[in-house]
Parts: sequence; C-alpha cells; structure tokens
Amino acid sequence: MKFTVLIPARLASTRLPNKPLADLGGKPMVVRVAERAALAGAQRVVVAADCEEIAQACAAHGIAAVLTRTDHASGSDRLAEACELLKLDGDDIVVNVQGDEPLIEPELISACAATLATHPDCVVATSAHAITELADFRNPNVVKVVLDKDQRALLFSRACIPWWRDGAQQGQAALPTPPAWRHIGIYAYRAGYLRTFPQLAISPLEQIESLEQLRVMWHGGKIAVNISAKAPHAGVDTPDDLLRVRRFFAG
Repeated sequence: MKFTVLIPARLASTRLPNKPLADLGGKPMVVRVAERAALAGAQRVVVAADCEEIAQACAAHGIAAVLTRTDHASGSDRLAEACELLKLDGDDIVVNVQGDEPLIEPELISACAATLATHPDCVVATSAHAITELADFRNPNVVKVVLDKDQRALLFSRACIPWWRDGAQQGQAALPTPPAWRHIGIYAYRAGYLRTFPQLAISPLEQIESLEQLRVMWHGGKIAVNISAKAPHAGVDTPDDLLRVRRFFAG
C-alpha cells in the first residue's frame, strides 16, 4: 500500500511561538515528527510549511518540504495546496500528521492509511481508542465518536456520547458498556477529496462543536475509523508539554 504523509507546519502559535522549530534533543520538532512518520512505511513524507525558516530547517535534516501560503485558515487548507504543489493523483492516499506530535506511533499512521484503503466508500479515515477514565468521558476537550457496525463514524461530539440512560440515573458514576470511543486526531484522505474539502461550506454542526470533521459528514462523506488498542502519546500544546517531550528525548 502506497501513501504520502503530509505534515502541516505553521510558525505562528499563540501559546508556543515558533513551535515547529522548538529544539528536541538537537532537532526541530517538525523534523522529529517527520522522522517518526518515515517509520510508518510511507512512500514519502513532506512538510507543508508556511515560511522559509521551517523549509530550511527541514532541508538541513534531509526532510522534504513545500512552501505554502501563510493565510490558510486550517491545516487541511494547507494540505490541499500541498496536494496541488506535489501533483498528487486524485486516488492517492494522504495521511495528515500534525506537526506537534513528535511521539506519534508509526503504526497509528500506517493503520489509518490502511483503513481508508480498505473502505472504498469512505473519503476520510481516522482513529479512536476506548475511553477508560470517567473524567475523559465527561471532558468536553476529549472528542468522542459513535460508530456503526462496520466502524464508520455516525457522529463526533464533545458531549458524552453515547449517552448512557441508565448510568444517568446514577449520576453517570461509571463508564458505559460497550465502551465509548475517544477520537484520535489523525486523518487519511484521498487527495482528490482533500483538494475539494476547503471549498465545502462550513456546516452548522461544525460551528457548534468546533470540529472540522463534521463538515465531511454534513456534506454526505463517510469516515472510516481505525480502532487503536492504546491511547496515543499527547502532543505539544503548552510549555509544560514541551518540557515533557524534551525530557523524553534527553532520556
């Protein structure tokens, strides 16, 4: 199975300025992400950069990069431009790996690509794992997904879904059975669909939940979901996250 990994990298960050270039054991974060992605068996790994600094940092470490516009509203918009620049065929599978996931498991990347390849009726694939902590089930920052029998997404939400009716009578003091699924923010697309995605109107559900994947479903696209046996490592969003990851590479 052939697939391309694209890594959107934007220099501006509210909480962590210059995050893609943050040093992790002697290499920029975005380079560490690309190196992990290369272990997934991708045909190629390319960083979609928004500035010369990121592109130059990638080149210095032998990582391919394309320079995209600075005014993209989202990472998927940036990847759509990257697909054009790379002249990817419409049926090519593209995996979007976030540039702040330096500890991402290569198996998660390849599994996401394989899930899309084996679901020809779907335009996107993503991943999820079982929620094992009640606090995560209740946390609106933890996105949940409900699946059909063939592991296609029925709905994504920040709410407690599926809502456990009998558990509610006990104050939701326990997790539902069968388990609820936590969405993992990795996506595989067919390149042709990814190029058209930014042109789709933003959906009301997407606006309410602030979840871009709901735009796909609102417009009739199907999303296949790979079930991961374990939770992924946390990404880097805050200075504390950066310290944690630096300790990992130092040790």
